[in-house]
Amino acid sequence: MAHLFETLKLRDVVFRNRIGIPSMCQYSAQNGVANDWHFVHYTSRAIGGAALINIEATGVVPEGRISPADLGLWNDDQIEPLARITRYAREQGAVMGIQLAHAGRKGGAGLGWQPQRSLGAEEGGWPPVAPSPIAFGDSYAVPQALDTQGIEAVIGAFVAATRRALQAGFQVVEIHAAHGYLLHEFLSPLANQRTDAWGGSFENRSRLVREVAAAVRAEWPERLPLLVRLSATDWVEGGWDVDETVQLCTQLKALGVDLINVSSGGLVPYAKIPAGPGFQTAFAARVRAEADIPTAAVGLITSPAQADHVIRTGQADMVLVGREILRDPYWPLHAAQALGHAVEWPKQYLRAAPPGTPAR
Repeated sequence: MAHLFETLKLRDVVFRNRIGIPSMCQYSAQNGVANDWHFVHYTSRAIGGAALINIEATGVVPEGRISPADLGLWNDDQIEPLARITRYAREQGAVMGIQLAHAGRKGGAGLGWQPQRSLGAEEGGWPPVAPSPIAFGDSYAVPQALDTQGIEAVIGAFVAATRRALQAGFQVVEIHAAHGYLLHEFLSPLANQRTDAWGGSFENRSRLVREVAAAVRAEWPERLPLLVRLSATDWVEGGWDVDETVQLCTQLKALGVDLINVSSGGLVPYAKIPAGPGFQTAFAARVRAEADIPTAAVGLITSPAQADHVIRTGQADMVLVGREILRDPYWPLHAAQALGHAVEWPKQYLRAAPPGTPAR
């Protein structure tokens, strides 16, 4: 039976354990370019023993950012600062992933610690786009509905960013189709009220996600895994739901997607989400069982025993630990100690390690 510190192989990439770090925006970039904050933040967690480190939501176009301080990968100047991070993190044994994203109607908003509203042009904001002209909330601008040409441009932007991600040394690409951003907006009837080939039926609403996945997979090397992050449910009647998620994941597997990062919510601000320890793991378990595709579980997973239980009981193939790894960059090393597994520590830290700890 698999456990938290057993390796995991996806295509030709081997993860040293089943602990990943989900994308968490740092709101610290200028013109989409990574800087010293990003270098220290991500490489310290590579030193800390995580197997997969997913760089935060990275805009495939400038207007695809959530905020003006998000990372981007829409031009070549943004490649080398990210490559600096991936080179050092890989030296520490981590697999580096990047989450490619378009924020859609939630784009051009304040930084994560600021009031969440659309910023005016004088504040660095921009007009948002979406499948339909429906604002995310009262403090958000009404977006412009994308036409077919605009949709095709979005697909092309994901492909171009994928090409740059390879140049930057990433081994994993994750397509962000969750949390109320553009691809999720197309999935949900609450945000997508189109009557053309991109709206209405499940097949039409899921078309953009499938076309982005197929286009990215065609660009991304066969040896490297492709992930998709989905919100399994909108938590609102009449919205995107778990049954549709399972159906989509079956199709994504056939398109060459290797793992689904299963989250939930984010599509509308009024959803009532019953958040609690491991509140989303059942969704990951259902997708894994019914779509027959590996999954990652995320959401208020904080203790080593809890994370290990998710893996041992077959609910998911990987556990993504977010807030707890912000509190403790070395959580994987401490989790190994708590669970009785001998894992490598950096040789520079051996004096603080348990006796007999192997060095890397």
